[in-house]
Amino acid sequence: MSKVVYENPLAYESDIRDFILEGKANISFDEGAMRIDSKNLSPEDQKDGCVLWCPVSFPSDVKIEWVFRPLEEPGLAMLFFAAKPIESGKDFFGSDMAERTGKYRQYYNGDINAYHISYFRRKEETERAFHLCNLRKSCGCNLVAQGADPIPDANPDSGWYEMRIIKNKDVITFLINDIVILEYEDDGRTYGDYLTGGYVGFRQLSPMIAEYRDFRVTWL
Repeated sequence: MSKVVYENPLAYESDIRDFILEGKANISFDEGAMRIDSKNLSPEDQKDGCVLWCPVSFPSDVKIEWVFRPLEEPGLAMLFFAAKPIESGKDFFGSDMAERTGKYRQYYNGDINAYHISYFRRKEETERAFHLCNLRKSCGCNLVAQGADPIPDANPDSGWYEMRIIKNKDVITFLINDIVILEYEDDGRTYGDYLTGGYVGFRQLSPMIAEYRDFRVTWL
């Protein structure tokens, strides 16, 4: 039987008081949603983006849900999941781990393993012309699945989109508004061993502005 193990409306600043921000971003709360805005940071601070981690380590087989809307582009929105240290026994947020400051390479080629799905990619001109969602497996930046991105370009009047990742044993399914975007079956060999439980982190690349709400994790 499925069981909700974590639920967070992301509606007020107090909802993320225990979250861990790596990199820099302006995070605000307006009309019951969390807004991540990097537009007004310095060019140096905009360069690397940010990752906002939920401080809870989740089980292996889960459904991860959140609601998203993009307000300004260019930029990129991504979710890390099943993230944990490569070396067992280490604290994911501890001082014995390599420093993480929002630089992408630190997350896919450092001392952590994770899946990450980039579900809104409007960074380069080619990405803005041809919209794809990418699922990658780390360590390494291994592209394991792709699917068409149905979300229109960002604008201040963007609607909300229901995002869902289902990680059930060795199969990962990603849906937007109940539409299956991609599916991947991990054989546990081609790109390393199976990734089980771990942390979830929201990544956003500058100078994008986007809002998030209704984050929920269900144990399958």
